[in-house]
Amino acid sequence: MLGKFVVGFIFLTSLIVGGLVYYLQVYAYYEEVQSPVGAYEMRLVSLGSMQPEPITITDFQGIDANSSPLRFRGCFTTPLSLETLANSFQVFDAAIPLVGPSWFDCYDAKAIGASLERGEATGFLAQRDISNGVDRVMAIYPDGRAFVWHQLNEKFAE
Repeated sequence: MLGKFVVGFIFLTSLIVGGLVYYLQVYAYYEEVQSPVGAYEMRLVSLGSMQPEPITITDFQGIDANSSPLRFRGCFTTPLSLETLANSFQVFDAAIPLVGPSWFDCYDAKAIGASLERGEATGFLAQRDISNGVDRVMAIYPDGRAFVWHQLNEKFAE
Protein backbone atom coordinates (compact mmCIF):
# COMPACT_ATOMS: atom_id res chain seq x y z
CA MET A 1 0.00 0.00 0.00
CA LEU A 2 2.86 2.40 0.80
CA GLY A 3 4.30 1.69 -2.67
CA LYS A 4 1.17 3.08 -4.35
CA PHE A 5 1.49 6.33 -2.43
CA VAL A 6 5.19 6.65 -3.29
CA VAL A 7 4.55 5.96 -6.98
CA GLY A 8 1.61 8.38 -6.96
CA PHE A 9 3.70 11.06 -5.26
CA ILE A 10 6.54 10.61 -7.79
CA PHE A 11 4.09 10.71 -10.72
CA LEU A 12 2.30 13.80 -9.44
CA THR A 13 5.59 15.58 -8.69
CA SER A 14 6.99 14.81 -12.15
CA LEU A 15 3.75 16.03 -13.76
CA ILE A 16 3.92 19.33 -11.87
CA VAL A 17 7.63 19.82 -12.63
CA GLY A 18 7.06 18.99 -16.31
CA GLY A 19 4.25 21.55 -16.53
CA LEU A 20 6.40 24.16 -14.81
CA VAL A 21 9.34 23.55 -17.16
CA TYR A 22 7.00 23.82 -20.17
CA TYR A 23 5.57 27.10 -18.89
CA LEU A 24 9.04 28.53 -18.23
CA GLN A 25 10.26 27.62 -21.71
CA VAL A 26 7.23 28.76 -23.69
CA TYR A 27 5.64 31.65 -21.78
CA ALA A 28 7.76 32.96 -18.91
CA TYR A 29 10.46 35.56 -19.43
CA TYR A 30 9.10 36.74 -22.81
CA GLU A 31 8.14 40.38 -23.07
CA GLU A 32 6.52 42.22 -25.93
CA VAL A 33 8.83 44.71 -27.63
CA GLN A 34 6.68 47.84 -27.74
CA SER A 35 8.63 49.87 -30.27
CA PRO A 36 11.62 49.17 -32.50
CA VAL A 37 13.85 51.92 -31.09
CA GLY A 38 17.24 51.80 -29.43
CA ALA A 39 18.52 48.24 -29.28
CA TYR A 40 15.50 47.09 -31.28
CA GLU A 41 15.90 49.55 -34.16
CA MET A 42 15.83 47.60 -37.42
CA ARG A 43 19.13 47.94 -39.24
CA LEU A 44 21.00 46.16 -42.01
CA VAL A 45 24.75 45.96 -42.60
CA SER A 46 25.63 48.36 -45.40
CA LEU A 47 27.81 47.14 -48.28
CA GLY A 48 29.61 50.49 -48.29
CA SER A 49 30.45 51.07 -44.65
CA MET A 50 30.03 47.47 -43.38
CA GLN A 51 28.18 49.03 -40.43
CA PRO A 52 24.51 48.57 -39.49
CA GLU A 53 22.32 51.34 -40.88
CA PRO A 54 18.63 51.90 -40.01
CA ILE A 55 15.94 50.96 -42.51
CA THR A 56 12.36 52.19 -42.78
CA ILE A 57 9.78 49.83 -41.29
CA THR A 58 6.11 49.75 -40.29
CA ASP A 59 3.77 47.42 -38.37
CA PHE A 60 6.45 46.07 -36.03
CA GLN A 61 5.61 43.25 -33.61
CA GLY A 62 8.32 41.74 -31.46
CA ILE A 63 9.18 39.65 -28.43
CA ASP A 64 12.36 39.26 -26.42
CA ALA A 65 13.56 37.82 -23.14
CA ASN A 66 16.49 38.75 -20.97
CA SER A 67 17.12 35.07 -20.21
CA SER A 68 18.82 34.44 -23.60
CA PRO A 69 19.95 36.57 -26.53
CA LEU A 70 18.44 33.96 -28.88
CA ARG A 71 14.84 34.62 -27.83
CA PHE A 72 14.37 37.79 -29.89
CA ARG A 73 11.83 37.53 -32.74
CA GLY A 74 10.13 40.21 -34.80
CA CYS A 75 7.78 40.78 -37.71
CA PHE A 76 7.32 43.96 -39.72
CA THR A 77 6.98 45.39 -43.20
CA THR A 78 9.30 47.64 -45.14
CA PRO A 79 8.47 49.89 -48.09
CA LEU A 80 11.97 49.38 -49.52
CA SER A 81 12.19 47.12 -52.57
CA LEU A 82 14.09 43.87 -52.33
CA GLU A 83 16.29 44.98 -55.24
CA THR A 84 17.25 48.20 -53.42
CA LEU A 85 17.98 46.27 -50.24
CA ALA A 86 20.09 43.64 -52.03
CA ASN A 87 22.13 46.35 -53.80
CA SER A 88 22.73 48.32 -50.62
CA PHE A 89 22.99 45.79 -47.79
CA GLN A 90 24.81 42.56 -47.05
CA VAL A 91 22.90 39.46 -48.15
CA PHE A 92 23.28 36.61 -45.65
CA ASP A 93 23.07 33.10 -47.11
CA ALA A 94 23.39 31.37 -43.73
CA ALA A 95 20.05 32.69 -42.43
CA ILE A 96 18.35 29.91 -40.45
CA PRO A 97 15.28 31.07 -38.52
CA LEU A 98 14.98 29.76 -34.99
CA VAL A 99 11.61 28.43 -33.85
CA GLY A 100 9.74 30.82 -31.61
CA PRO A 101 6.88 30.23 -29.21
CA SER A 102 3.68 29.07 -30.91
CA TRP A 103 1.66 31.92 -29.39
CA PHE A 104 3.71 34.53 -31.31
CA ASP A 105 1.50 34.18 -34.39
CA CYS A 106 3.20 36.46 -36.90
CA TYR A 107 6.46 34.49 -36.85
CA ASP A 108 6.62 30.97 -38.37
CA ALA A 109 10.23 29.77 -38.53
CA LYS A 110 9.46 26.70 -40.64
CA ALA A 111 7.65 28.74 -43.31
CA ILE A 112 10.36 31.43 -43.30
CA GLY A 113 13.11 28.79 -43.58
CA ALA A 114 11.32 27.08 -46.47
CA SER A 115 10.92 30.43 -48.23
CA LEU A 116 14.63 31.15 -47.81
CA GLU A 117 15.54 27.73 -49.23
CA ARG A 118 13.25 28.21 -52.25
CA GLY A 119 14.55 31.73 -52.88
CA GLU A 120 11.17 33.33 -52.16
CA ALA A 121 12.75 35.44 -49.41
CA THR A 122 16.24 36.88 -49.04
CA GLY A 123 18.33 36.72 -45.88
CA PHE A 124 20.21 39.79 -44.69
CA LEU A 125 22.75 40.37 -41.95
CA ALA A 126 21.15 42.94 -39.67
CA GLN A 127 23.89 43.23 -37.06
CA ARG A 128 26.98 41.21 -36.33
CA ASP A 129 27.65 40.21 -32.71
CA ILE A 130 24.55 41.83 -31.25
CA SER A 131 25.58 39.73 -28.27
CA ASN A 132 28.68 37.56 -27.80
CA GLY A 133 28.56 35.02 -30.65
CA VAL A 134 25.04 36.02 -31.74
CA ASP A 135 24.03 37.84 -34.94
CA ARG A 136 20.74 39.55 -35.77
CA VAL A 137 19.40 38.24 -39.08
CA MET A 138 16.44 39.21 -41.29
CA ALA A 139 14.44 37.52 -43.99
CA ILE A 140 12.69 39.91 -46.36
CA TYR A 141 10.10 39.02 -49.00
CA PRO A 142 9.54 40.89 -52.28
CA ASP A 143 6.17 42.19 -50.98
CA GLY A 144 7.91 43.92 -48.03
CA ARG A 145 7.07 41.41 -45.29
CA ALA A 146 10.09 40.90 -43.07
CA PHE A 147 11.09 38.77 -40.11
CA VAL A 148 14.00 39.17 -37.73
CA TRP A 149 15.64 36.86 -35.19
CA HIS A 150 18.96 36.20 -33.48
CA GLN A 151 21.11 33.21 -34.37
CA LEU A 152 24.49 31.87 -33.33
CA ASN A 153 27.41 32.89 -35.55
CA GLU A 154 30.57 30.98 -36.39
CA LYS A 155 32.01 31.59 -32.92
CA PHE A 156 29.61 29.00 -31.48
CA ALA A 157 28.90 26.99 -34.66
CA GLU A 158 29.14 23.25 -34.42
